[in-house]
This record gives sequence, structure tokens and C-alpha cells, in this order.
Amino acid sequence: MKTKLNSFLTLVMVVLFTMTLVAFTVPQDGWVVPEKYKNMKNEFAGEDEDGIGEELYNQHCKSCHGKEGYGDGTKAKELETELRDLTSDEVQAQTDGELYYKSIIGRDEMPNFEKKIRDEEDRWMLINYLRALAK
Repeated sequence: MKTKLNSFLTLVMVVLFTMTLVAFTVPQDGWVVPEKYKNMKNEFAGEDEDGIGEELYNQHCKSCHGKEGYGDGTKAKELETELRDLTSDEVQAQTDGELYYKSIIGRDEMPNFEKKIRDEEDRWMLINYLRALAK
């Protein structure tokens, strides 16, 4: 009986240790985007003739995400968060609404831009520019 109890306790300890190890080594990227944003439609998709999206990117995003969107901006090394390559298939596969949420609402080290970019059309121009980075 004592042997079974010791075996059981050893198994529990191994499982707990493994779970702890996995929790600290698996990337904590699980950025949950609310359904409301996932399904948002970009009424200005493909538009940015005036270069507003590029201008906003240069003003607010380039210092961290880099000139080409590779995540290699001058401030990138100061951040704890691993920056995504905005031109990657992983990023580009997201809906416009998901990009909107992550770019405008933000979280953690990704700042919120709702007050800095107040105009809704301008926000979508930024999303359109993020799309253009992959081309």
C-alpha cells in the first residue's frame, strides 16, 4: 500500500513539474480578439490613396515594428514582447477586424491608439497600410 502511495505521489509531482515547465516555455501569445472585432468589416478596404495609413504607421508604429514591418524597429530591443513580422503569413491571415483590434486597442506593451488616432477612416487606412507591407 505504501509503495502505491509513493508511486502515486511521484506521478503527481512529475505531472505538476511538467505542467509548470510547459506553462513557462510555451509562448503566451494567446491574444484573444473579441468576436465583435473579428467580424468587423473594413469599409475602406484597399484604399489609401492619400498615404494616410503610411503616415500614421511612420508616426506611431515604425519605431517598434520597423520601416518594412519586420519587427526590427529602433525600440524593438527595449521590449519584452516578441514583435511579429507584419508581413508574415501568420499576421496577414488575420481578418481586418483582428488587425484593427490589435493595432488600435492594443494590450500590454502594444499601446492603445484610440485617442491618438481618433478618426475611424484613418484607423482603417492604417490597417490597409499593414496589408500593403506584405506586397
